[in-house]
Amino acid sequence: MMAFSQCIGIGLLLQAGRVIYLAGPGLATLAYVVAGTILWASAVSLGEMSALLPVNGPIILFPMRFLDRSLGFTAGWMTWFSWVVIVALELVAIAHLFQFHYPEDLLQQAGYPDPTLRFDPQVSPAVFVFSFWVIMVSVNLLPVRHLADLEFIFGFIKMAYLSLICAFNVALHAMRPPDKEAFWTWNSPYSGTSQNFTLHNGAVVEGDAGHFLGFWEAVTHALFGLVGFETIAIAAAENRDRERQETVKLATRKISIRIILLYALCTFTAGLNVPYTYPLLRNKEALSISYGQSSIFVIAPVLGRLTGWPLFFNHFMVFTATTAGTMAIYNASRTLHALASIQEVWPDSAGRFRRWLMATNNSKVPKHAVLICGAFGAIGFVAVDPGSTESLARMARACVIGMLITYGIVSASYIQFYKKLNLAATGQDDTIQANANLDVYKRDDDRYPFKSRWQPYTAYYSTVCCALIVFFNGWSTLVRPVDIGDFFGCYAAVRSPPMTTRT
Repeated sequence: MMAFSQCIGIGLLLQAGRVIYLAGPGLATLAYVVAGTILWASAVSLGEMSALLPVNGPIILFPMRFLDRSLGFTAGWMTWFSWVVIVALELVAIAHLFQFHYPEDLLQQAGYPDPTLRFDPQVSPAVFVFSFWVIMVSVNLLPVRHLADLEFIFGFIKMAYLSLICAFNVALHAMRPPDKEAFWTWNSPYSGTSQNFTLHNGAVVEGDAGHFLGFWEAVTHALFGLVGFETIAIAAAENRDRERQETVKLATRKISIRIILLYALCTFTAGLNVPYTYPLLRNKEALSISYGQSSIFVIAPVLGRLTGWPLFFNHFMVFTATTAGTMAIYNASRTLHALASIQEVWPDSAGRFRRWLMATNNSKVPKHAVLICGAFGAIGFVAVDPGSTESLARMARACVIGMLITYGIVSASYIQFYKKLNLAATGQDDTIQANANLDVYKRDDDRYPFKSRWQPYTAYYSTVCCALIVFFNGWSTLVRPVDIGDFFGCYAAVRSPPMTTRT
């Protein structure tokens, strides 16, 4: 449930409209399914290794053991970097959600009962950033059991909320005006798929190429809302039931299915009520994240002329962003704590600092790691700048690509793990004693904790897809006029791995 709570943040609730604009409601739903399967494939691979070998810092240790030590360091630093960026992203998003202004001309065009729809307390965004920053860090200083209990409750609330969104949009579609037929957003003059793909310079790509490019960009954007599956493995070492075979197994399977299914259903049902050409969804920028009024879940009740609901959905996004940011600090601090236990990751002069990071309080919470990771929330003060949406989008893309690098490394680690396991099971591993019981290395044995499906093809699928998306995610930034800032946002994480290891 902690992984579920982490995934449900601004990624779905603010980005789903952008995904629908890029691909159309039909392909947008498929984009979330495809993106979900990519991360699911990596998550189950990591889950199987963690179930057999529950360790602190699995994302670091498994690549170190089965691939190369430097790749383990890379995966660890990429994971930590991505999670501290997400902390700042959630804080900036919270500040933006308190600046809700729905365009009055669109309200009038939709026939909305109220002439204005806004929520702006006229307080500096820095106040909101600081307040929620303190909340996120404070919750992470609680004993792990209390934090887990809170996140279980938050995860349940979020699951109920997404179910409400689905039911709400189905009911809203059923109450559509008589002049609108069923699936009106999928029919002419609209469509289930976007008719073309518009570049940031205004050039339009039509036909099959336009469909493909729109779908590709939609998958890339959808991935941001799905980051967090690895929380299961990160939390495995602190799980009091980690010796039970079913713990990681059930968590990996159930959470993955729930997230993919709910994301796809939310996108599909919201797409029934909002056409992909709606003005607030249109955005030709290569990288962008908008305010609450551009959320498709806010737009749907506005077009349905329902009062109260738009602000309810906007305000609930504050809750989801806060809890997602809290879990981001958890993941970042546990990753940093695991990195601190590996001397080779750090320069020789950082010995005292490394030991300081390893310290825990009486509740076994790595308090220093929590405070260091929480400190990066200060980046969230960029929300004071009205143009911070651009910076937010670039940070989000860098975060996604950093995590995809990690997922690819983890999946590649599983491939080597799978090969070594087969060698051990068939007695071809020279490091195993001759009289050892080889059945314990067989994945079909009843004592094997968790056997993920369709391996090793699942791991190959994740590795290849992650590599393709990483290297081609910023293709549109190279279209003239080239935007250096967007290009850097797309590929900064690609340049980082060589700098995360030492010789």
